[in-house]
Amino acid sequence: MLRSSTDPQQEGHPMLDQLRMDMREARRASGMVWARFAREAGFGEAYLRNVENGNRSVTAGVAAAYDRVLRTGNAFTTTLHDHGASGTTGPPWDRPSSLAVLTGLLKGSGVDRRGFLSAGATLAVSASSWSHALESGGPDGTSPAVPEGGPAILAHVDDRLDHLRRLDDEIGSGTVWQLARSELSLIVRLITSRRYDGSTVDRLHAMASEAARQAAWAAFDQNRPGIAQRYFDGCLRASADAGDAFSGAYGLSFAAVQCYSTPGQAGRAVSLLQTARDRVGRRATPRMRAMLAARTARALSVTGAKKECAHQLHLARTALDEGIRDEDPKALYWVDYGEIEMIAGSAALRLGDPAEAVRRFEAAVASSYPGDDEYPRSHAIYLARAAEAHLALHDLDAAVAAARHASRCLAAVDSVRSASELKALRERLAPHASHAAVREFLRLG
Repeated sequence: MLRSSTDPQQEGHPMLDQLRMDMREARRASGMVWARFAREAGFGEAYLRNVENGNRSVTAGVAAAYDRVLRTGNAFTTTLHDHGASGTTGPPWDRPSSLAVLTGLLKGSGVDRRGFLSAGATLAVSASSWSHALESGGPDGTSPAVPEGGPAILAHVDDRLDHLRRLDDEIGSGTVWQLARSELSLIVRLITSRRYDGSTVDRLHAMASEAARQAAWAAFDQNRPGIAQRYFDGCLRASADAGDAFSGAYGLSFAAVQCYSTPGQAGRAVSLLQTARDRVGRRATPRMRAMLAARTARALSVTGAKKECAHQLHLARTALDEGIRDEDPKALYWVDYGEIEMIAGSAALRLGDPAEAVRRFEAAVASSYPGDDEYPRSHAIYLARAAEAHLALHDLDAAVAAARHASRCLAAVDSVRSASELKALRERLAPHASHAAVREFLRLG
């Protein structure tokens, strides 16, 4: 590929390569044909093709034009500006600044002022900064594990964070949002008390990372992407402060879900997951590798990359075959064959293979996936997708049975994301209301 017209500072830069990909995906997702898009952007079609292909620089004018036409809330302009500022944005990545960020989050407004695309662009900057902050870690390019032990209060906080993870699985994010913020507030107070030092402070920062991740995930589940992005940034900052690659990589894996759930952002999700994999490196346990591979597969399915998706699912299953390890982080309790098959079913459905999706969902249930009892929020989402797969195969009775099951799972769950999946399913079933079972479901819900 010729690059003679490209700014040398942009050539081969990962963030700008991702920016071009995001611009391309957002344009395609808009549904506008090239001629109309170029006309509204005010540039020649050939020129814009060369910008997306990397043969011409992404200028401020082009980024602003894409933001204006695609209504992306200055996402592309912000990303380009961040690159011009040496790939960083906001406060420095050091302990005092990161504590100030976390404190600001806890005191700040709950108003979500960022859209999906702008939140995704900022997540990419945070991930890059996090990775750079950890580069001075262990000899294999990763950071050392945060030690256990320390004052009894740390064990109490750790136990509560574990409880919140499981509470989120069972009742959804509405209550967990406030509880996670309360835990984060306590942890920040313990850090700033100056009563602790050394490995104890490292552990507190690792806990702050997990509390921020839980708050971020709850915000995303409640359809507040901008707030989720800010807490994901806090998660990564605390992870870097702790020198703990795992907590940040785990946070990135959830940030990736936010991205691949957003139109035009699946490529960014793949990049976030690759950053996580690069940073945990050879120290990742098999269960960690399985989780990252499975979520990469799901992101790839959204991009339409069928072969690459299948390869990542193979890696996930192979990793699980290595067995559970004593050193597995306890946050990975949910990573098992059932979860991997549920993800595989979701990926197959997205790739247009409903028959394979049904097979994978059935394989998950056969592996004793405890969805009804332990993961009703996630199970409702998977059941809604199973119903969609049955509908695509013209099996209305099976589709309704799965839809009813999903509704039962959501009876005591507060999750905007899960509810929206069920709402979309009802809209897909509506044209089939002449079928008695469908009509009854739509009437009763």
